[in-house]
Amino acid sequence: MSPLSARTLASLVRGWREATSAPAYAALADRIRLLILDGRVPLGTRIPAERDLAAQLGVSRTTVSAAYAELRDAGFLDSVRGSGSAARLPARAPVSIDNPQSGYLDFSKAALSATPALADAARAAAAELPAYLGDRGFDPIGLPVLRQAVADRYAARGLPTSPDQIMITIGAQHAIALLARTMLGRGDSALVESPSYPHAFEALRLAGARLIPVSVTTEDGWDEAGLEQAIRRTSPAMGYVMPDFHNPTGRTMSPELRERMLGLAAAQGTTIVSDETMAELTIDRPDNPLPLAAYGPAVLIGSVGKTVWGGVRIGWIRAERQVIQRLTRARSAGDLGTPILEQLVVTNLLEQYDAILDLRRRQLRAGRDYLEVALRSAFPEWRVPRPDGGITSWVNLGEPVSSQLTLAARNEGLLLAAGPRFGIDGAFERFLRIPFGNSPDEMDRAVGALGRAWAALSHGPLADENVLAEVV
Repeated sequence: MSPLSARTLASLVRGWREATSAPAYAALADRIRLLILDGRVPLGTRIPAERDLAAQLGVSRTTVSAAYAELRDAGFLDSVRGSGSAARLPARAPVSIDNPQSGYLDFSKAALSATPALADAARAAAAELPAYLGDRGFDPIGLPVLRQAVADRYAARGLPTSPDQIMITIGAQHAIALLARTMLGRGDSALVESPSYPHAFEALRLAGARLIPVSVTTEDGWDEAGLEQAIRRTSPAMGYVMPDFHNPTGRTMSPELRERMLGLAAAQGTTIVSDETMAELTIDRPDNPLPLAAYGPAVLIGSVGKTVWGGVRIGWIRAERQVIQRLTRARSAGDLGTPILEQLVVTNLLEQYDAILDLRRRQLRAGRDYLEVALRSAFPEWRVPRPDGGITSWVNLGEPVSSQLTLAARNEGLLLAAGPRFGIDGAFERFLRIPFGNSPDEMDRAVGALGRAWAALSHGPLADENVLAEVV
């Protein structure tokens, strides 16, 4: 059972009193509940003693004791005499197979429904499968036909690539985790953007890394001076970046900054890993920058989770041959290979990938425009950006109430990821990530739920919900 310090928890609940008129104990319980629900306090974590947290927050021990009692009563804490209290989730009612979210509208995932081409590609893959059944089926590097198809895709984007520079993985998250545990040692520094994809933070931390954040904003993009200083002063072993349609801000890194960042990284011995899972989801960007490795040494990650469907768990790593060989040797500690049938499905889909992307771009353009109008009409005080690609809008709420709003939205049947979910220190309470890949009807329902939640922020303590939202 891992402990959480009082200082860390106090940082995570920052602003807990500002968005509600509820009693202090109830407001604190609500904020800790959200931290548990969206994974910022992992299940099983031992939370700090009442006296320690009270001292950090500047409140009475009675307030913290009452908050903990409410969380225990609701099933969010387990307490054992002499061992403290640990985070948990309440026992759930049986979940219907036909309706696993029990009526919740899930906007915590920045993803699209399956492309119409998927069913035909799956049928074609099933017909091709018998040719592979004579093998044992454990494939640690990827089918040659798929590695060639991925290499050809990079070449078409302006980056000549050979199949032996490609490893096929079980999605992009698997690729991030494999790279992290292969390239990082305990105590190494890892450069990350802030905000960024929370599961990348988790993979880097599990590998023992110390995270070095660099700011990215919707207005100005990357903090270029901060990026340069972070690389020069800390010499991170690895840097994880999203230069194209950054998640969640939607920003794209300029060619000049790409080249300068990679030059600095090479001089300091830093391996830059570029997450390109949304790189080709342009909406109205006038030109497409080359893949990051065209500007200097870099490892690239891709997948079809954002373009085809999240249910097809296929991704890839593009790196120099010696890196691919190193990853292949290290891979068996975590898994024994990528499923053959899904690789065949993706091979067939890559043959029609341009048509798939054209459809996705039309869907995302319509979705972005629809959501932008709906949000600006319903919430004129919010600052709604207009990203030129990707799947998400990083909305500035104008007040540090993202966590409280997320809790209130759950009461209205809407699952969202609070802004601090994308930071490493409890920041971004003024922001909310809202995906625009859903249907107009779903977006109307989401905006309606947000409107009711926004109006309810100051109406007292929020009801308990035990739905755990996963961020994608």
